[in-house]
Amino acid sequence: MDVSLYQSAAAMNATERWQDMVAENLSTSSLPGSRQQAISFSAVQAGMAGAGGDNFVMPQASYLTNFQQGELRSTGNNMDFAVQGPGFFTVQMPDGSPGYTRDGEFMLNSTGQLVTKKGYPVTSSGGSLQFDPNNTSPIMVNADGDVSQGADLKGKLAIAEFSKPAKLSSLNGGYFRSDDPNMPPLPGANTKVVQGSTEAANSSPTLQMASLVTAMRMFESNEKVMTMQGDRMSKTITDLGGTS
Repeated sequence: MDVSLYQSAAAMNATERWQDMVAENLSTSSLPGSRQQAISFSAVQAGMAGAGGDNFVMPQASYLTNFQQGELRSTGNNMDFAVQGPGFFTVQMPDGSPGYTRDGEFMLNSTGQLVTKKGYPVTSSGGSLQFDPNNTSPIMVNADGDVSQGADLKGKLAIAEFSKPAKLSSLNGGYFRSDDPNMPPLPGANTKVVQGSTEAANSSPTLQMASLVTAMRMFESNEKVMTMQGDRMSKTITDLGGTS
């Protein structure tokens, strides 16, 4: 067995996944609160273990999410909110389960309910946040997440923190969910809410483009190795067969 062919093929698969990840980061770089996807390369043992067996290593890629704080950008819009710290806004997903996001570009729907851009209700400590559409008083949120409309206190944003955010499952559109029953959401004790601002994605388009170029070059290099090994094997078979 020509191990180098398998190693090159595995490396091409890993770098192809890298390119897909960079493309996803670029597509979400303008989405407020988006978390950068990163990739980790490792080597795994392959082949036949034991005496006389062939042991070799194969490259393998795995994804992880970077939860580093993004830059806060002032928008001047009272319906824009940002979380400063490790927490997430809690929303109700279409299936009724809780979802978590750092995208605080909220709005009121036709019934006066606070929702995300996708129409998911934003959750408070007492359920959804309902406002009076006929009340012209401004909606205000303090650093602790208390929401009021004029003099009326409407509730408190349900800010969730997690002991191990890396275990959160990433969903489309900058949303996350927790599938681990041993990792319940914790109160946002270390998170502040900033009104009139949004958090930028924590990925740099410039750095992502540089990573894309690097991944493409690595893919092409391994592709050349496969071509060279294929030509070598073909020549060897031809020579052993005694044909010209």
